[in-house]
Amino acid sequence: MSVTSHVEELRRKHEALAGKVEAAQRAPGSEDLEVTELKKQKLKLKEEIERLVNA
Repeated sequence: MSVTSHVEELRRKHEALAGKVEAAQRAPGSEDLEVTELKKQKLKLKEEIERLVNA
């Protein structure tokens, strides 16, 4: 897998997590812990994307 295709896959995963975070925040009774964990995963993906792009 090339770096470019890997970055694109990470971006797709990041966008999917963004949607999950948004949905969880809107859902009544959603757990703060769940939202926090999704945000952490999203941040890790963003950091990995930035690392690969700036390498």
